[in-house]
Amino acid sequence: MEPRIQYAKTSDGVSIAFSTLGNGTPLIHMPILFSHIQLEWEIPECRRWYERLAERRQVVRFDGRGVGLSSRRVGDFAIESLGLDVEAVGDRLGFERFALLGPSHFGPVAINYAANHPERVSHLILWQTYSTAAEWLHSPRAQILRTALAQDWDSYTEMVGHIFLGWSAGEEARRYAALIRQSCERDDLLNTIIPALNQLDVSASLSAIRTPTLVLHRRDYGLLDVGVARDLAAQIRDARLVLLEGESGAPYLGDMEAVARAIDEFLSEGEESSAPAAHPGPVELPSGTAIILFADIVDSTGLTERLGDAAFRDKARELDGSLRSIIREASGTPVEGKLLGDGVLAVFTSAREAIVAALRCGEAGEANGLPLHLGLHAGDVIREEGNVYGGAVNIAARIATESAPGELLVSQTVRDLARTSAGVTFEDRGEQALKGIEEPVRVWAVRLREGE
Repeated sequence: MEPRIQYAKTSDGVSIAFSTLGNGTPLIHMPILFSHIQLEWEIPECRRWYERLAERRQVVRFDGRGVGLSSRRVGDFAIESLGLDVEAVGDRLGFERFALLGPSHFGPVAINYAANHPERVSHLILWQTYSTAAEWLHSPRAQILRTALAQDWDSYTEMVGHIFLGWSAGEEARRYAALIRQSCERDDLLNTIIPALNQLDVSASLSAIRTPTLVLHRRDYGLLDVGVARDLAAQIRDARLVLLEGESGAPYLGDMEAVARAIDEFLSEGEESSAPAAHPGPVELPSGTAIILFADIVDSTGLTERLGDAAFRDKARELDGSLRSIIREASGTPVEGKLLGDGVLAVFTSAREAIVAALRCGEAGEANGLPLHLGLHAGDVIREEGNVYGGAVNIAARIATESAPGELLVSQTVRDLARTSAGVTFEDRGEQALKGIEEPVRVWAVRLREGE
């Protein structure tokens, strides 16, 4: 399934397009330079790369400012501003900490961000990059590319495709050249982006990095000598250097599995120790049983009339992406194949995590200007091809309709499962006759404890 395109707003007002894939601990995969997260997904080798990385974690890809689906015609490409793109995406997804992969020209940005934000970057991965632009600017191939850019846009993109991906790349290089032409404007690249990149120098930040760091480099990569990778690793405390065979600047070409395996091994060392502490009173549910969350936009018909169909749909799509991210972060599973009205359906194995996710969903709805009806129920479900079915799903939906805007109502079953572990209180709303449900259901409103 093609990742959903979402947007984050930086503190200086730039819209950054991003997408997520997979579940688990987050890895933010920065762009190489040229970037278009939608067109990348149409390149089979590139798609397999992201799918491979996402087998064990949640992978986040974004287009940097000025390129791809992010805001174009952006004048500020200072390294601190480029770091704001990372921060905006991390904040938008609610990540306290994340691994950061900085490839090629965005490697210095990753280095600078990790040095200045050690509390947020759990692991730093550097792919065929440098600390100062002088380390690649004077290479013969870089000079050839600079001349071509000034003279002919199509020739430049074709040359980048072959030099960056490797001379053995044929169709892959042509596809990458086409992506470059879609990812940015030639004048922006020539007059704004490249001059800013030519000033990058984070050599003074290397000794300040305390984040576990992996430096990856292919021995025959033509744009950057392998000695640059050795020096980079030597100047970062306890950094690990892995040299790989091949010439391509794209991790998804050549021996992709060797690159992915090195990343897996590096990240897995810290995942167990950095996992969140267990909460008291975990609930184990039998197979086939689930905690079911239903979240539905309040008065979507009225909002559509007031906002207009296009504006409402844009806001609803943005909120939908936020809700699904929140659900995944709480170890839940949003159901892709079944949507009821303007709502999101999700299942959890923990009542506590379902309540935490539901409350955060309510906050996201309020922040987006689209308040939600929220309901939770627990019961047996039938799972089939990405969907869930059963009477318990209907009860969760009916409980949600009884809630006030932004309020979370739960069934007696959920309350019993979570009353000692969720860190909330429950207000009895009594027996409720729910539409289409034969017997009344006792419902409780969730309230945060005072001071929380």
